[in-house]
Amino acid sequence: MDIRDYDGIEVPAGTFIPVMSLQEISTQYCSEGYKVKFAATNDLFMHETKIIPKDTEFYGYVEDLHDPVIGTNASMKIRINKMVYADGFEVPVKGYLYTSNNNIYGGGISEPVKYIKMSHRQQRVHYITLQLKPSQERKMGTHTTITSGANEIIMLTSPAWITHTLTN
Repeated sequence: MDIRDYDGIEVPAGTFIPVMSLQEISTQYCSEGYKVKFAATNDLFMHETKIIPKDTEFYGYVEDLHDPVIGTNASMKIRINKMVYADGFEVPVKGYLYTSNNNIYGGGISEPVKYIKMSHRQQRVHYITLQLKPSQERKMGTHTTITSGANEIIMLTSPAWITHTLTN
């Protein structure tokens, strides 16, 4: 009996996959370990083969969460660990929801408590201009939220081995 020779496709680490959040994720009511779900927004092709069809679901969890404090907004890091095709076939993947801040959502500096008026003398015009400078004191940080339907990107941190593809 002849069996089709099929080796599968390796999706390299560092691959970006565009996804959409299927639920709201917030540091206000989520905790570490909270399960999250995303759906692919586009078909992903490699070597003329559709390896990740649109609407493929990605599952993960909140890996790291920090509450807001005075001076710093809340932050979270979301890890992706599973991909499920429309027919129910599961593929383990390793990745994170990508941000330019080392995959951490939020965590920025909170708003200043007040602004201080400062005068600046301009050299050539010889006028004095009043400008506002933020004070050193900061307000309490705010919670970080990823809204339902938000477009995000998953970045694979290790190669994914795809042995299952769907055809229409």
